Amino acid sequence: MHRIDAQVARTPEQRQVGLMLRKSMPAHEGMLFTFEQPATQCFWMKNTLLPLTAAFVADDGTIVNLADMQPQTEESHCSAKPVRYVLEMNQGWFAQRGLKAGARLSGSPFSGK
Repeated sequence: MHRIDAQVARTPEQRQVGLMLRKSMPAHEGMLFTFEQPATQCFWMKNTLLPLTAAFVADDGTIVNLADMQPQTEESHCSAKPVRYVLEMNQGWFAQRGLKAGARLSGSPFSGK
């Protein structure tokens, strides 16, 4: 079991700012982006100073795909299929714990449906 303390970005404004301009983030912290409807979600790293990994997550908590993202780049990183959740953690967090596509996250907000 791995504990994650994630800030939640629910509104368009919160999602737009995300983790921009942060200079550090503790290993167990991240940001969970939530969207109203499943869709192909794409992220970039403009004005983001930390190397991050984005986990694109289905409603039941299953990781659809992961994307390592480099700081201050405008390359798009997209979900492999429509999702409502994207969890950003420090780059390497998922790999260090052996979490890959197909792994399942539990807890709120994942319904287990």
